[in-house]
Amino acid sequence: MHPEPPTPGEADGDPAGAEHVGAPAEAPIPAGGPVLRALWICVGAISLALGAIGVILPLLPTTPFILLAAFAFARSAPRLRARLAASRVFGPIIDDWEAHGVIAPRYKMMACGAMVLVLLGSVLGGLAWRLIGIQALFMSGAAIYVLSRPSGKK
Repeated sequence: MHPEPPTPGEADGDPAGAEHVGAPAEAPIPAGGPVLRALWICVGAISLALGAIGVILPLLPTTPFILLAAFAFARSAPRLRARLAASRVFGPIIDDWEAHGVIAPRYKMMACGAMVLVLLGSVLGGLAWRLIGIQALFMSGAAIYVLSRPSGKK
């Protein structure tokens, strides 16, 4: 009788079924393959950059961009998503959203305040009224969504 060929782990000197404690999991490749994965990474990176700018610049809301970055990285780069969730600055936003589906009142006020300031800037900047109307429509939808989320832990 011939012995069975070793499994990939056994061939490298790793007994079958041994777990690598602390070893990061490889990112699952989305259904679209590496191109879709790269797209999700780009979406995550851009969202993270906008969210980070939003911490400093009150015109950009931080929370939606950070949640989008976490969503995108979860689909493309689990290690980046884990680092983002472990962040002292952004981690609590993600934790509150994932654990309880809440947006803290502070972040709600910041997001709605930023929307009002941007709309006011558009009016003062002389943007065409049609564009201001479109902007107001989309911002109203975003504000309704943000304000309709629970504010505290359930």
